[in-house]
Parts: sequence; structure tokens; C-alpha cells
Amino acid sequence: MNSDPSLFLQNAREALSDSNLQSALANLKKGFQVKRKNAFDTLYDAKGLRDAGATIRSNALAQLPELLELFEHNVVAAGGHVHWAQDAREAREIIGALLKTRNAKTVTKGKSMVTEEIELNPYLEAERITPIETDLGEYIIQLRNEPPSHIVAPAFHLQKEDVEQSFRAAHTDLQATRSLQDSNALVGEARAILRQKFLAADAGITGANFLIAESGTAVIVTNEGNGDLTRLLPPAHIVVTGIEKVVASAKDAALLLRLLTRSATGQNITSYVTFANGPRQAEDADGPKEFHVVLVDNGRSEILGGPAHDVLKCIRCGACLNHCPVYGAVGGHAYGTVYPGPIGAALDPALDGIRDTYHLPSASSFCGRCEDVCPVKIPLTQIMRHWRTKAFKSSLNPVGLRWSLKIWGLLARRPSVYGFAAGLTARTINLLAGGRKNLRFLPLARGWFASRDLSVPPGKSFQTQWRAGKR
Repeated sequence: MNSDPSLFLQNAREALSDSNLQSALANLKKGFQVKRKNAFDTLYDAKGLRDAGATIRSNALAQLPELLELFEHNVVAAGGHVHWAQDAREAREIIGALLKTRNAKTVTKGKSMVTEEIELNPYLEAERITPIETDLGEYIIQLRNEPPSHIVAPAFHLQKEDVEQSFRAAHTDLQATRSLQDSNALVGEARAILRQKFLAADAGITGANFLIAESGTAVIVTNEGNGDLTRLLPPAHIVVTGIEKVVASAKDAALLLRLLTRSATGQNITSYVTFANGPRQAEDADGPKEFHVVLVDNGRSEILGGPAHDVLKCIRCGACLNHCPVYGAVGGHAYGTVYPGPIGAALDPALDGIRDTYHLPSASSFCGRCEDVCPVKIPLTQIMRHWRTKAFKSSLNPVGLRWSLKIWGLLARRPSVYGFAAGLTARTINLLAGGRKNLRFLPLARGWFASRDLSVPPGKSFQTQWRAGKR
């Protein structure tokens, strides 16, 4: 499968025929969806909490420059350093310079979508610095040389047998006859390997779920403890994150944490929630000697105030992916981008340009499930509709689709003509069915019938039935 959003249609076809992937995706309903529902059902006022979360994120974006400056001031006051990166290249070079100055050879990494976005690992490898992913899912896909397929669960697309195969291929110094038949054995082996890497690392790189302006704090959420080992053991801790992650206060961050963990994994709170405040102080028992934060823009400033502005409210919980019927059918790799699913369809055109990503906003039925579960109430379908319109106006869609939409628009603006055409279509389909309840083929609709049948409509249009029912 290709990491190229312009090949989404080809990638989606491959994904639909991949039986292992389809088996993995079936776990969305049994796992993520059920756990999220159960977690939100226990809240006294889930709607009120979502409203509050949306307000916090909106207010933070409205004061973004001021909050970022306050965050920088407080990081520096605590003995840390803040670096501003305008784009991915500058972010990579800043991180590379920090590591080279310290003669770093190996770097442990906590889970970070922004480091995926700026393609940090290939850059470090080219500079002869070895990055070691320490989140279990990220570690597995690093061994397989694959990108993450999910924002929260990067190896979600894999089966246990795939992981065993990867471990046997990579851990060749271990006994070949060892048993790796169950998840506990796989986790135990990864833990033993990574523990050595943690102790030997020259620097640690993490992302941040939130940045707290009032205290200069980076908040890291994990279930494995790898975030703490990555930031505490090496002599230098480098936080790499987007500028939009800042919030005003610890109170704001605490409320958002209640939404994030329930939305992401269905937990009231994750196993580890870390508040990183600068380098080790004299009274501290542990911690890094140096603390650096790299604030990455990479197109975010251009999104502010525009039609896709609200997409920057995202707290990267992945709930929209877990409930999206399109993501649930094709998985994350089909999108060919760092951010898949509805959030990717709303964000990727802004970051990567509409010309290469115009397929993604169209990969939605607009059922609205993504908006129903978004903890900060991002109007994802509205943003995707904006990108669809832009793609149409830029003539990026296939000619047949554009003409079909133009014809439909002409009919829709003329109710009497539209009603006649709808009635004629309903009668024609009904005749073609020949008494059957479902159709398996129609001209010009091969895509629909590739994976589903069509229930035969009544022989009259909806408007005709509606008017008859009112009499």
C-alpha cells in the first residue's frame, strides 16, 4: 500500500480485499466504540463536559500568541529552552542540532504524531543518530518499517502473528525456540529489549498532549510508562509538539484529560499522566539535565481564522476514527497521510495541500458520527464540505463526477423538474427490480454495488408519497 493520499482509491480497494486488515478493523466496534460509550455513560454531565472542552480549546486558539509567549516565559524561568520551528525542515534541523551538540548516538522516543508529521526518524537515521520508538505499537511498526495506522493505536492493523514474525526477525540474538504465542510473552520480550535502550539513550524525545501556559508544563499521557522513562533517564529531554496544543491553565488541562482518556481508550484516566516542568532541580531525585521544547507551526498559523480553523481544537483522541464507517472499512494506511480518518480528511488538505489530498474529504458519508463523538465538538463534516467545494472549484475531481454534480445542481434548483426526475428514477428502478427486494447492479453505480446491494425504492418519489400522506 502506498503512502500517497492521491492513491486513496487504489489503496482503499487493496484494503477492502485484505482479510487480515478486515479482521483487525472488526475490533473497532467490539473495543474502542463500546469502551468509549461505557466511559461516557458514567459521567454526570457528558454534554456539559464536551461543551466546556470545546470552549477551552476555542479560547486557547483565540489567545494563541499570548499563551505561547507565556508558556515560553515560564519554561525559560524554570531553566528550560523553547525553540520555534516554522516548518518541518526547520523542526528537524533544530532537533538535529541539539542532538549533535550533545554528540548523541541513540535517542529514545515516546509516541508523537508531530514527529511522524515532520518525518523525524528518517532524518535522524540519515544523520547517523538511531531513533528508538518506545511505545509498544510504535516499536512494532518501526521494526516493520511501516507508518502508524491509527492516532492512538499505531499497530492496530496487525494481528498477533504479525508481531511474532517481526520480533523473530528483529531479535535474532534471542533463543529461536522461545514461545511467543500469547500477548504477555510479546510484551515481556519488548519490555526486556527496550529497558536496555532506555538506560543507554543519549537523549529522549516525546510529544505533548497539552502545554500549560501558566506554568510552562508539558503534559504527557501514556499507558506504558515509556514517556517517563524517555524523559527521566537520558541527560536531555526534547518535547516536540504543535503550537496548537497550548491551554491557559492546569484546570483547563485537567478537564480536557477527562475527555481525552475516555474518548481515546475508554478509561477514566490513563495509567500515567506526566507533568514535565523543565530540567532537574537541585531538590529533585531524578530528571533530565536539559529540557527543550520545539514548537512546530508547519502550516498551523495559516489555518487560524480560516474555514478549517476549528480543526486545530483537536486533542488527538482518535474517537472520530473509531466511529467512522469509512475508516472502519479501509483502515488508516489507505489515506496515505500521517493523520487518517475524519480528522485527517479535515486537516490534511490544510497541511499538505488540496491537490494531493482532495480524495480524503470525499471519503465520508457525512453520517455525522465523527461529530457526535468528538470530545471538543469539531464540525468535521462542515470542514470536509469546505475542502470538497474547493476541490470542485479547482477542477480536481474526475470530469464525470463534476458534470454529474452540475446536472444535479441544475435539477435541485428547479423543484418541479427535480420532482419529475426523482419520480421517473424511482419508477425506473422499481421496474428494473422486477419484483425483487434488492438490486445488485445499476448502470453508472458500479462503486456502490462493489460491496453492497440496493434496497428497491417504492415506485413513487418521496415528495409524491409525502403529499399523498398529508391528504
